[in-house]
Amino acid sequence: MEFVVQYETKISNEWKPIVHYDTAYGFAHKDMISAKVKIIKQPLYFDSYNLAFTYATIDLKSNWTKYRRNYLGEENDDAT
Repeated sequence: MEFVVQYETKISNEWKPIVHYDTAYGFAHKDMISAKVKIIKQPLYFDSYNLAFTYATIDLKSNWTKYRRNYLGEENDDAT
């Protein structure tokens, strides 16, 4: 069993991945993607992929505005 859950946002008419949960590489993890295209991989320590998937969907539904603000703030830091 595998899963992918991703939050993307549209910036300047282009879709950008912001947070990505998946089971690639044989383990559940979260990828935080920065405006500078740096990826921070964080393992998820759950007993099953089902629990990891449930956590991922709840996290993105609850925190997507925070993830967007952080991404946009980082993108704006490059402009100054």
